[in-house]
Amino acid sequence: MLLGSVEAGGTKFVCAVGNEDFKVQESVTFPTTTPEETLRKTLAFFKKFADLKAIGVSSFGPIEIRKSSPKYGYITNTPKPGWKDTDFVNKLQASFPVPIAWTTDVNGSAYGEYIAYKKAGLQLSSLAYYTVGTGIGAGIVTDGKLVGSEGHPELGHVYLKRHSADLNFKGICPYHGDCLEGLASGPTFKARLGIAGQDVPLTDPTWNIIAYYVAQGVMQATLALRPSKIVIGGGVSSEAFLKKVRLHFKKLLNDYVAVGDLEQYIVTPKVPHNGSAIMGSLALALAEYQKSAQPKATNA
Repeated sequence: MLLGSVEAGGTKFVCAVGNEDFKVQESVTFPTTTPEETLRKTLAFFKKFADLKAIGVSSFGPIEIRKSSPKYGYITNTPKPGWKDTDFVNKLQASFPVPIAWTTDVNGSAYGEYIAYKKAGLQLSSLAYYTVGTGIGAGIVTDGKLVGSEGHPELGHVYLKRHSADLNFKGICPYHGDCLEGLASGPTFKARLGIAGQDVPLTDPTWNIIAYYVAQGVMQATLALRPSKIVIGGGVSSEAFLKKVRLHFKKLLNDYVAVGDLEQYIVTPKVPHNGSAIMGSLALALAEYQKSAQPKATNA
């Protein structure tokens, strides 16, 4: 069985095909430019495969996930120039009349991590995945299902307690200013220091400030959701960074609830090479195919 996967990021698209064991057989990566050009390249890649059974799409957002909405399958109120109100799913469906799973990029990553642990023999009851990069988002899986029916979670936009050494920084979120994304996403390094995060040494105190904010996000997820594990991916994340996050988290939580060994609770992604969303999209595509193949109930 051949399944399609799209990781639709604000910077780049990754399109892939794989089998029902979620092994990628072929993939392509290209920059996210205009909707017309980017979706044309997406369609061209999948047209090489005549026997696709389903496609999973994990997209940057916000997106509309309610199937009852006339804008289901749209990228909606995104700050990405040119992409507001882009009809993604219907354009894909017009060329490929197969089941299409549609969710956010972080949901795809969360589901990919959940599947990776399952394949490794560890059945988690729940998992939260944060991406900390150009923006901050989170996806949650509970009992094998993604959380969010009226809309996808927006845990990157929760408000935080300010770090004492960061009171004068206004934050960069165009909607909220100093929410988690506005204070701790990758571009905040340049906003504070004038240089990109990848060029800032880990000894710089700014990393400690970012870790303090991410730890607060992890604490909120811990207390509200009580997940089995929290995975932190994205361009800002690394094991060295997570050590800082764990230290702040331990102080903030103050042993209020038991979460076990922090090195096993707050972790980097299990899927290597930033492949969580691709695996998740393949798995969601398979689930959508299996759902469509089930016989529909008839009234007696």
